[in-house]
Amino acid sequence: MANITVSVPDAVYRSARIRAAERGTSVSAMVAEFLAGTDDRDAEFERLQALQGEVIAEVRAQGTAFSAADRLSREDVHHRAVR
Repeated sequence: MANITVSVPDAVYRSARIRAAERGTSVSAMVAEFLAGTDDRDAEFERLQALQGEVIAEVRAQGTAFSAADRLSREDVHHRAVR
């Protein structure tokens, strides 16, 4: 396992120590968990970006487009939410 040094403002460090104590862990473990998750978040973002591209391509292929005129009015939205 490699060690790294990170510089953060004092207020951030204090907040991180408090959060770590509340979770029953260490600041080091929290940072390691965050860094380990960055690859997963990047992969998920890329997956969603590709899916968005597929949806847009499909909509264009159908010759239809999204239009603000197709949206519900504010009154209709709130009326539907109450039901």
